[in-house]
Parts: sequence; structure tokens; C-alpha cells
Amino acid sequence: MVLKEIPIQEEYEKGNVSPQDVEKLRQWLKTQPHLPEKHITDLDIILAYHSSNRSIEVAKQLMDLNYSLRTLFMAYFQERSFDTTIKRTFRNTLFVPLPERTKDGCVVMYCHCVNGDPNEFDVAHSIKAFLMSIDVLQYETGTWPGLEVVINFDGYTTGHMAKIDLRNVQQILYYLQEAIPLKLKKLHLLNAPSYFDRLMTIMKPFVKNEMISLLEFYTDGFKNIGKLLPLEAFPKDVGGNYKTVAELNEEVFKKLETAQTFFAEENKKRVVESLRPGKVKSYADIFGGVEGSFKKLEID
Repeated sequence: MVLKEIPIQEEYEKGNVSPQDVEKLRQWLKTQPHLPEKHITDLDIILAYHSSNRSIEVAKQLMDLNYSLRTLFMAYFQERSFDTTIKRTFRNTLFVPLPERTKDGCVVMYCHCVNGDPNEFDVAHSIKAFLMSIDVLQYETGTWPGLEVVINFDGYTTGHMAKIDLRNVQQILYYLQEAIPLKLKKLHLLNAPSYFDRLMTIMKPFVKNEMISLLEFYTDGFKNIGKLLPLEAFPKDVGGNYKTVAELNEEVFKKLETAQTFFAEENKKRVVESLRPGKVKSYADIFGGVEGSFKKLEID
């Protein structure tokens, strides 16, 4: 199993992007000494441009913020590799794209708790694994009309939720809402626990109304999600007709094992703030305060 980048010519046609558009953004990158221009690929530019509704100016802002956050959010983006810690995370949680897309062509990423032991759960490592999965998927498949994420909460307990801290909540929500180079269309939350309302209350200060509108809750498992998503594409274990969770977990594990070269190159796509024209961007500039410790969530 080898990672293979999607052909750029195919992306020009599929994403309704011209080489001239990419060249305009490439020339802009050359004027930004703090950005890693020589490591940014044409596919990276296409992904940003496409997710910005083909706006040159919005794409510039997105790329600058994306690479800035990849530099500042070290828990998710520093020294990304398939090391012992991340291997353990991928064994404990399944992050897998389903083999079928939605009616409007959106990719569906399914997230499933494999190991329900709260002692094995680390929210920062889980976020890191999720974002690594997204990067690999975009590298191999390019642009999509959008992404829909299905999170199955079956297997998660108050023990898991109690380990979530506000800094990770703040950072991942900010990245998803402001800087990820894709269009997030829906977040499907299956088997949401009784204490989820409490969790949403705590998260609310960091969530824009636009993102709240993306949330779909299912308290009856997969009973009704089939009306919106191709149910047969889900794992057999949860009522679908696809492979088992164990089989998919093994496939994802092997896929990430082959991505060492990809992440070695991705690790170079970071900002050198001392070279930024104008004011240096810091964590405090983004969140309006100094970086400090955040308490764990208190779940009643």
C-alpha cells in the first residue's frame, strides 16, 4: 500500500481551477518570506483556492492562517510521524473515509471508538490522528464538494469526556472553522450521551452559529442516518454492509505506516515568524490572551 498523489491535471478539471489561478497564488507566496513557499505544492494551493470558493484573496488569508496554526498548534502538527504514540491512537480509534459519498459528492469520514478504556484516551493525540487522516485523504483524492464527519459516541463514557480540556476544544474548533482547506458540511453525532448538552454548553463560546447549524444529532444509533447517508457503506459491526471495524482499523493503520515520506515533507510546511512582514503572529494575537493552562471539562 503506497500513497499516490492525485494527478494535478485531474484536479484542475475537477475543481474548476486554472493553472493561471495557481500561478497567481504561487507568485504571491514568493512575496511572503515567512511562508514555506518552496515546500507548498500545487495541490496545496488548489485545496486552499477551492475551499475559498475560488477567491484569490480569501485563499491567501486561508493559507497564511493554515500554516501559521500548523506552527502554533504544536500538539497536533509538531513532528508528525507514525511514531509509537500515534500508532497507539490509531489502534484505539478508527478514522476512516467511507467507500461511498453523499448524494452531492461529499466525502464521509467515520470516527469510531475501538478501545473504550478512558485511560487510553488522549484528546490531543486523537485530534492529531484525525487531522493526519484528513491530510492523507486530501493528498490522495484532492478536492471534494465537502466533508461530512460521523462521530459514533458509542463506547465513550464520562471518563473520556472528563479528560477533554478547554484549550484543545478552543484550538480544534478554531482550526476547523477558520483554517482547514476544505468545506465542512455536516457533523453527524451518533449515540450522543446524556451529558452532551453540558459539553455543548462549555463548547458554545468557541462555536460559531454557522458551525452549530452543521450539527445533526441521532439518539437512536444508525436508525435514521440512512436517510441522509449511504448506510450500506458503514462497517458491518454497526449495521452497514462494508468491512468490519477491525478490518478497517488494520487498513488505516497500514495506510498511515506508508505515509512517512508524506509527513516528512509536510513537517516542512511551517511559518518562520521572524520573517513575517509586519507584526509577528502569536497565540495571543489569535485568541486575545496569553497561552496558559485550561481546566478539564467538568461533566456532571
